[in-house]
Amino acid sequence: MAGFTPHAMANMTTAGQLRAITLLKIRPKLDFMPEHVPDRVDRAIVARLQRDGRIANVDLAEAISLSPSACLRRVKALEASGIVAGYRAEVSRLRAGLGLTVFIGLKVEGHSQETSSRIEQALVAIPAVVACYLVSGTSDFLVEAAVPDLASYEQLLLSQILTIPSVVEAQSTFAIRTILSRGPLPLDHWGR
Repeated sequence: MAGFTPHAMANMTTAGQLRAITLLKIRPKLDFMPEHVPDRVDRAIVARLQRDGRIANVDLAEAISLSPSACLRRVKALEASGIVAGYRAEVSRLRAGLGLTVFIGLKVEGHSQETSSRIEQALVAIPAVVACYLVSGTSDFLVEAAVPDLASYEQLLLSQILTIPSVVEAQSTFAIRTILSRGPLPLDHWGR
């Protein structure tokens, strides 16, 4: 068989049709794996990981009645799909010296994608900003900040937030007491 190479894929085209096919050109055709659709077992895994992100795989597997290898495969699939976005330590704001939580509604002028991106970049660069949302309503952004005290908040507001171009107004709401600062996400809609 002259003209044929020993590789099966190379034998699929005729000599006149031989062309280099880059992976970039056929990438859409290679996306045949479906997106991860969570089921009841995934719900049990994620619910348990939300309560204890440091649980050993063997203990997690036992808690949800799976083999350790099957459990690890599912956890890795949840991580790869982005459903499990990461693991971190939960720090007490009060014990870390950040006794004041402030929610700041920001109004901006000149609404555009460029303006929004610039403001977002500036806000995420401020260490005291612990959460930031683009919102609808009377404000354009809702920012959560954790600071030691009122003087620190004043410095944050005047020296950092209100100096961001296009931010024209800030309305502050101070938390008196935290009832729930984080909690497990509701997953009841999975695996119905």
